[in-house]
Amino acid sequence: MGPHKHIEKVIGRYIASRYHSCAEIGVGRNFETALTILNCGGTVLCTDIRYPDVTVDVPFRIDDLYAPDFSLYRDVEVIYSLRPGEEMMPSLIRLAQKTNSDLIVYHLGFEIYGDGGELLDCSVVLRRYHRSQKPSKRVF
Repeated sequence: MGPHKHIEKVIGRYIASRYHSCAEIGVGRNFETALTILNCGGTVLCTDIRYPDVTVDVPFRIDDLYAPDFSLYRDVEVIYSLRPGEEMMPSLIRLAQKTNSDLIVYHLGFEIYGDGGELLDCSVVLRRYHRSQKPSKRVF
């Protein structure tokens, strides 16, 4: 297993231990984190702007982050994205705010956006850029 797959499994276990319903934005062709969440008993919906060229047994929908179908994320507790481009961050934050979901991001290298969000206690550097305001969804 390569180092990136290890990182994605750590992220998946971290998310699955705190949330039940998840959405991965910009999955591309790398479903390792989503598969880890599913294997831990969580639910996950992966989205991207185009269909992946790999076949994986993970719920997947085409969605444009810049004009999202908010109904896809209605019951999601956490939205996460791995290595999103900086240009995606404002739309990720808006999506989390609109759906009242936590937003967790794993950046490439030591990138951050804005104030860097809240640094999460995990063995990899994760940042929470939005925290849900619903007490039933809040991570304590």
